[in-house]
Amino acid sequence: MSRTFIKNIDFGKTHELAELVDYQPGRVVSLTLVQNEALSMTLFAFAKGEGVSTHSAPGDAMVYIIDGRAEITIGGEKLAAAAGQTVVMPADIPHGLEATEDFKMLLILVKQ
Repeated sequence: MSRTFIKNIDFGKTHELAELVDYQPGRVVSLTLVQNEALSMTLFAFAKGEGVSTHSAPGDAMVYIIDGRAEITIGGEKLAAAAGQTVVMPADIPHGLEATEDFKMLLILVKQ
């Protein structure tokens, strides 16, 4: 029996990550690729103005911006992130984000 750890994506094919989630006005769309005790990988599409309220996570969170722009807040400091850029948010530090235009990201959360 074959074991798989990644879900919701076809194996043995090429993919454009940006095409796996679509924008929907006024919504945040997500597609979970990995979810276990040590690792979570999720694709997101945020409509402009949507976001994730300030929270902390039990692991380091890395976002890779696939498309568009977002404002990311880490420990009270704001930074702008755009397509092609990566931001790492340390474990247990409050963080959040808001789409300053439609944007897509891959979130990787690594836990102990």
